[in-house]
Amino acid sequence: MHSVYTLGSLTTVPVLDHLDLVGAPVAELLKRWEHADQVGVVPIDPALSETAATVDVYGVPLDRGANCVVVMGKREGQERTAACVVRGDTKADVNNRVKRTLDVRKCSFLDHDRAVAESGMEYGGITPVGVPEEWRLLVDARVPDTETVLIGSGIRGSKLILPGRLLAALPGAEVVEDLAL
Repeated sequence: MHSVYTLGSLTTVPVLDHLDLVGAPVAELLKRWEHADQVGVVPIDPALSETAATVDVYGVPLDRGANCVVVMGKREGQERTAACVVRGDTKADVNNRVKRTLDVRKCSFLDHDRAVAESGMEYGGITPVGVPEEWRLLVDARVPDTETVLIGSGIRGSKLILPGRLLAALPGAEVVEDLAL
């Protein structure tokens, strides 16, 4: 069974039937992920891929959007990178909770060019679905409790919609209390 979702004015099609609408690393993971039949995809205007624009134009409730930010820090010369997933009505607590979870002295957003190069995804479309295995995947505990969430697809021209609980079921995902403010 393939799931179809509606959020605001967006209605998805089954992602497995439309892998051309997602980034290459996203498609690779979805082809082998046991929950991929519960993921929908919808094309959007690439100029409207930022969360605020998606909320305004497509009528998606802010708390149903999920953002994926990539951060890094160093400890004893070792770099530690993580993709952090938080609801659209919150912000990742980079300077406190994320920093402590990664056990680094200082934590900052990964440079745009590096995030794009290392993820294989477009900036503004980076998603936890298909992030590099060497990155930690941190999911704020509020995300899995959200019925359905809208998140990036690896490209700016589409979005994924899926049950929030599935983001916690992604390979390597760690659910973290209070990851976001």
